[in-house]
Amino acid sequence: MTEQYQGKAAQERASIVIGTRGSPLALAQARETRSRLLATISTLADNDVAIQTYKTTGDRIQDRSLADSGGKGLFTKEIEDALLAGEIDLAVHSMKDMPTRLPDGLIMAAYLPREDPRDVLLGARPWTLQTLPQGAVVGTSSLRRKALLLARRPDLQVIEFRGNVETRLRKLQEGVAAATFLARAGLNRLGITPSGLHILSPEEMLPAVAQGAIGIECRASDTSLLRHLAKLDDAPTRRRVEAERSLLAVLDGSCRTPIAALAEIDATGSLRLRAAIAKPDGSVLLETERQGDDGVAMGADAGAELRARGGADFF
Repeated sequence: MTEQYQGKAAQERASIVIGTRGSPLALAQARETRSRLLATISTLADNDVAIQTYKTTGDRIQDRSLADSGGKGLFTKEIEDALLAGEIDLAVHSMKDMPTRLPDGLIMAAYLPREDPRDVLLGARPWTLQTLPQGAVVGTSSLRRKALLLARRPDLQVIEFRGNVETRLRKLQEGVAAATFLARAGLNRLGITPSGLHILSPEEMLPAVAQGAIGIECRASDTSLLRHLAKLDDAPTRRRVEAERSLLAVLDGSCRTPIAALAEIDATGSLRLRAAIAKPDGSVLLETERQGDDGVAMGADAGAELRARGGADFF
């Protein structure tokens, strides 16, 4: 079948229409969701689930940083508007792009099993943060990555590096920068293993909130679809993501504040949450950690601690 339909055609031809951005990575995530739906709902035929792509504000902005353009929500608004309007039935998002507050009438119905949340450093050779040459140019559009990098290597030069995975790999090959950062999850989902790759441990660079997690958003009133999506929901991923996003909500995080967090479940079932905030230039780095069972409460408590330690001027 033709996987993507446009506008009303999608509604006319398919029982369920999935909304997503049109990048290769976003499409890979939507296709994974589609496959899981077809495997879960036995009454669906192959052509009953379609994928509808949208170009979001964040996709259109390539000449300036996201922090200067409005921050979180730039990659979700157009898709959520389509969901509220009934053009699509569910939306597939990278959870690291999601604001902590959803529009009225929408909920996160399911989280797929989380991919590797770590960052990777990619260069002409497998540099580490320690072995990058003195004064080297590193490209990134992430304030978090910039701040955590400069906190450890203030000698490095950081330049704006926008675009999808393929664009950033091309810029690196063209010598625009000596190295850049990518999410390990994205490379895994695209089946790409570039040369010169070094996987960064959380101790070297704490990931973005909910990095590597795919969230499925739908209308709260769509009870039939909600029942099916509940079967796709991965409980450990939800627990981890909700802890990290609870922290983000307390910090009122946006793309203007470098915030990092990672929740992990140990062998006993206990949750470990590590979190950090930083000044964009890396001059101040504040870190904290929580261990326990109630991830949402832990995230809120850790967020309150970091907000108090940073003070009003930090944000």
